[in-house]
Amino acid sequence: MTAEKKIYELHQENQEWLKKLSFYKDEIKVFQKRVDEIAKLNTSKEFQAMVDHYQNQFFIQLDRINSIKHEIKNNEKTIEDSVRSNSVAVDHRSMPDHEEQREKVQTFEEIFSSLKDEFNSFLSKFL
Repeated sequence: MTAEKKIYELHQENQEWLKKLSFYKDEIKVFQKRVDEIAKLNTSKEFQAMVDHYQNQFFIQLDRINSIKHEIKNNEKTIEDSVRSNSVAVDHRSMPDHEEQREKVQTFEEIFSSLKDEFNSFLSKFL
C-alpha cells in the first residue's frame, strides 16, 4: 500500500527540491569554471586525467539534475491536474507520496556531496 501525503506537503517538498537542485546546478557551474582554470596550470598526463574525470563527473551530475527536475515538474503537473479537476477542500486532500522521487533526490545529494569532497581534496593536493 502506497503512503499518502497532503497535496500541499507534496507541492512544498517539490518546490524545496527544485530550489536545492538549482543551487547544486549553480555550484557545478562554478566547479566547472574552476576545472577549466586549473586545467591550464599543469599539463601532466595524471593531472589531465583527473581534470577529465571531474569534467565528466560534473557533466553527469548536471544531466542527473535535469532528469530529476523533469520528474519533479511532471509530478507538479499531476498535482495541478488533480487540483483543477476537483478544487474542493484541496488543503485536506491527499495523494500518493512520491517516495521514489525523494530517494532519487537524497541519492543525488549523497553522491554530489561525495564528489565535492573528492574534488576539494584534489584541488588541495595539486594546488
